[in-house]
Amino acid sequence: MSTYNIHVDQQSFSIKTEDLSSLDLHQISTTNFHVLKDHQAFDVKIITESFLNKTMSITVNGNNYQVKIDDEYDTMVSKMGLFEKTEAKSNNIEAPMPGYVVDIMVNAGDSIENGTPLFVLSAMKMENIILSDGKGVVKSIEVKKDESVDKGQLIIEMEA
Repeated sequence: MSTYNIHVDQQSFSIKTEDLSSLDLHQISTTNFHVLKDHQAFDVKIITESFLNKTMSITVNGNNYQVKIDDEYDTMVSKMGLFEKTEAKSNNIEAPMPGYVVDIMVNAGDSIENGTPLFVLSAMKMENIILSDGKGVVKSIEVKKDESVDKGQLIIEMEA
């Protein structure tokens, strides 16, 4: 029994997997669905989707919605405060949680943009792709692949 937190525009609600069984869902095409819930019909169309961010844009009966889905792991990590960014006066990239570095996707001298994948950190039996939160140039990589890191440890030094 899994619980998902669904965020639709500015509203949030939780749904359990057994609640989904009460939906009468028919897939019309890869992006179009017909849903019956409590004797009401809904035409649902997926406009865009990002499985990495667990977000999508949908229309329901012609109305547009932005949807974000958090599973039980996202909820646990959020409650532990691991999604919170650490304040730093420099542009350096630090480990957001303890774990080990599975892969490093940038090299010293690389120019990066907002959202550039930087490295993969394995923590709590999950692999997390750490993305840049701004533009810059990588000055140095302070860790090696398969190295263990602590929360807040410097991973990538950025040029000022």
